[in-house]
Amino acid sequence: MIFVLLLAVPALPLPTGGVTHVFELIAMLLALELIVGRRTVWLPERWRGRELSAVTQKRFSEVLLRRLRWLERHSRPRGAFLLGHRLSGVGYGAVVLVLTVTAFLAPPFTGLDTLPSLGVVVLSAGVLLDDALIALAGAVIGAAGVILVLVLGRAALSEASRLF
Repeated sequence: MIFVLLLAVPALPLPTGGVTHVFELIAMLLALELIVGRRTVWLPERWRGRELSAVTQKRFSEVLLRRLRWLERHSRPRGAFLLGHRLSGVGYGAVVLVLTVTAFLAPPFTGLDTLPSLGVVVLSAGVLLDDALIALAGAVIGAAGVILVLVLGRAALSEASRLF
């Protein structure tokens, strides 16, 4: 379960500029560890001591924790048996990896990284709460984000290339 908490935090859709790429890299590394079946978390020593700034911590505690509490009130152990297998951990890691890579590659300053990141957070909350319905909702949110990144990101890059 430590993977769930660690994957939720790095992928937060926070307006922190380029710092989100650091969080996305951490989430990608953890997703790869899940895919290969690691049971304990490994992070480079340099990343272990990293702390969020006071502004980021305040926004996290005010906005995201309120939403997570709402999810906790409405969650039920639905389909928990689906989430406890090793294969589901591999699938979870693969989905998180795809969503995080999508957020990482989204065109900068477009906000298109928000839905894939939010999908990771909701998916992680669903796994943490043993609620497959919430996990599925996170996967759907993330998939919508991937589609938006592909469609709108392509349009944004096309328009930007016309300027130069």
